[in-house]
Amino acid sequence: MALLGSTGSIGTQACRIVRDNPDRFRIVALSAGGSDLDLIAKQAAEFEVPLVGVARQGTDLDERIIAACRAMGKQPGATQVLQGDQAASIVAGCGADVVVNGITGSIGLVPTIAALQANSTLALANKESLIVGGPVVKSLAKPEQIVPVDSEHSAIAQSLLAGRRDEARKLVVTASGGPFRGMSREQLQDVTPEQALKHPNFAMGKVITTNSATLVNKGLEVIEAHLLFDVPIDDIDVVVHPQQYIHSMVEFVDGAVVAQIGLPTMMVPIALGMGWPDRVADVETAIDWTKASTWEFAPLDDEAFPAVQLARQVGRAGSTYPAVYNAANEECVEAFHDRRISFTDIVDTVARVVGEHDAQTERELSVEQVLDAETWARARANELLDRRPA
Repeated sequence: MALLGSTGSIGTQACRIVRDNPDRFRIVALSAGGSDLDLIAKQAAEFEVPLVGVARQGTDLDERIIAACRAMGKQPGATQVLQGDQAASIVAGCGADVVVNGITGSIGLVPTIAALQANSTLALANKESLIVGGPVVKSLAKPEQIVPVDSEHSAIAQSLLAGRRDEARKLVVTASGGPFRGMSREQLQDVTPEQALKHPNFAMGKVITTNSATLVNKGLEVIEAHLLFDVPIDDIDVVVHPQQYIHSMVEFVDGAVVAQIGLPTMMVPIALGMGWPDRVADVETAIDWTKASTWEFAPLDDEAFPAVQLARQVGRAGSTYPAVYNAANEECVEAFHDRRISFTDIVDTVARVVGEHDAQTERELSVEQVLDAETWARARANELLDRRPA
């Protein structure tokens, strides 16, 4: 397998699975942004990876890998180190059986395309690349070539095995509700970046954790489910389930609802993405049914958290609208953490940028159009943010 985003949350957990299952998996290539060179060097040394890529240029990664090998009592091997913007794409296109794309953000699009073009199975944690790439990615993917790693979409894929695809009537995506569940829009105006980063169940990076707080992440997941499973947007529901033991559900035509249940961790979906359709034994602890517990479900508060409704509009519109939604949001998240805007300004600004976008929906979408739309969205979002009073 090739592992993209090896030093992030998905990447480090994937490494743990490989470490525990050396008879099942072997890392032949990995890449990372370069913010933690020591960790990627240790990964390269531990797994004796022949191809390593890092987006950051001008690093001493070669020397760090040699030092890491020696610290582990290993003889340094012939590791090829790539640096620069194309490193992840080259790693993704190396021809591995499976490519795990754990990159955060739409920069994962080109590596996703490279993996598909190399005929690798794509274990996709980088939802943004499918969402912004939409028809481009789907046109390249062969049947079953993309395996979802998001816990919600992995749950849907597992639940769909309970019946024929034409028997599935509705997908039900669960949401924790984030750290601000139950708060009104007025209360949300004063929350801080530090509060937004306190997810109740998962430890994730800044962007994904903030997106979970605004529920932009859930909006992206609705679009992703629409694209992955060819289900109309209006047949995808969102329900708040704070405990997150039920990762998502499928409603069938006879009224039966099949759910995938497990601890609120990412180990099972990551392992399934790596080995699909085969499971990896003992990758996670099963739920202890001898202990009493209560699970809650509640409808989504669209007034306080309008991101999902906006995502539905974007998903129906298709074309470059999802790319604009995602890119504008990424800029707004950065502005929020820089304390330039309030929490509620994030989705409000994204809605303005989406509303101003004029996509050429009659033409077949290209990667260039997607990237151009993203560039416009980022620039327009920052124009709107710069006009805000201090």
